[in-house]
Amino acid sequence: MKRATIIGAGLVGSLQALFMAKRGYKVDVYERRPDMRKLNLGGGRSINLALSDRGLKALKAVGLQSAISQMAIPMHGRLIHMADGTIGGLQPYGEQGQYINSISRGGLNELLMTEAEKHEHVTFHFDTRSLDIDRDKNEVLLENTETHEQFTTQADVIFATDGAFSAVRGSMVKTDRFDYSQHYLPHGYKELSIPPAEGGGFQLEPNALHIWPRKSFMLIALPNLDGSFTCTLFLAYEGAISFDNLRTEAQVKAFFKEHFADVVPLMPNLVADFFGNPTPSLVTTKCFPWVYGNKIALMGDAAHAIVPFYGQGMNSGFEDCSVLDELATELNEDWPTVLDAYQHSRKPNADGIAELAVRNFVEMRDLVADPFFQLQKQVEKHLHRRHPERYLPLYTMVTFSDLPYAEALRRSQVHDSFFIEAGQDLMVMVANNPQEGASEALMDDWVAEIERRY
Repeated sequence: MKRATIIGAGLVGSLQALFMAKRGYKVDVYERRPDMRKLNLGGGRSINLALSDRGLKALKAVGLQSAISQMAIPMHGRLIHMADGTIGGLQPYGEQGQYINSISRGGLNELLMTEAEKHEHVTFHFDTRSLDIDRDKNEVLLENTETHEQFTTQADVIFATDGAFSAVRGSMVKTDRFDYSQHYLPHGYKELSIPPAEGGGFQLEPNALHIWPRKSFMLIALPNLDGSFTCTLFLAYEGAISFDNLRTEAQVKAFFKEHFADVVPLMPNLVADFFGNPTPSLVTTKCFPWVYGNKIALMGDAAHAIVPFYGQGMNSGFEDCSVLDELATELNEDWPTVLDAYQHSRKPNADGIAELAVRNFVEMRDLVADPFFQLQKQVEKHLHRRHPERYLPLYTMVTFSDLPYAEALRRSQVHDSFFIEAGQDLMVMVANNPQEGASEALMDDWVAEIERRY
């Protein structure tokens, strides 16, 4: 029987196990942590996930679309909480019927593992970490973290899905001509919470992503099925306004009262959450090649960890799985050829979404409350409605399509340069008079010019 080894039982590893099981492989998944389904591993370690079209496409391919719909909350747009306590109108993510989905990372991971285990030949091995990899033998050296017993496993193909600090990638770094870089934002994040309303229900609008943009820092909140919200504070580690200056209960309370006064009454556990939860970093990692010894491949964060500000970390990792599966079908599971095509297809797109994710951090914290930015988004919607096939806003390209990320980045750069040239006065005219013939004619000219620049 054909065998596949997967290192890492996170979201991407568990989904890849499902894809390989559908291909008839005996699949062994090795995970250094205990089985999360049997332990309460605690909060504060991850940001709620925003599942969108790329991820949904992969989940649909393994038959999980129905199960996912039962555990996700649609978010149709952003609600902006201003510093004076007022809330701006909903900024829709796309057209009517387009939305992203708030979903629990842990809940989704548990579902994927459980579904994978329903296949007779899929086995998860917990408390087992990777130590080294032998590309000549296609063999992984593993260790049981409880007994410290070491052993090896061999397979026809090996997938490393062991995260941003991948041990398998660490083995590859030691080899010749392996490019690797990592870049940290000066910001970290802290997970906080808003409990359900007394008697049940939500204390904020549930079908929106809430943002408190404050230029160099921000707070966001995503809904959970139980009526609570998972909140995340993004803040610099050091500086005048930073985690470094929030060391006492009094400092934390004063900081939130000054910058997020409207949400403080909704967060009775603010101080306990703040000091009880860790402050993880925000890292972008890039590397190449992703393939080692023709039959060993990096996937997900192990190949391309990104910051979370476009909600595409999981979605891009899931797209790795679906693209790889399509290539395996197309190329008859000739794994050296499949994996080479996979890495050359996905690498430019991984770099593209990495750049877009960092850019979106600036957009979320600095621009969503900016009048000119809001105006540009309004004009983009007019252009898209008039020419839905010819003009796609950046968010639509990234979130509601499977257009390659690299192409979405390229097009967005053309859009930005054009809108800067167009000037605020022209955009105001279009935004204020979208139904007038002159404005419609002008939009036609704009789309034609943008297409010419493509």
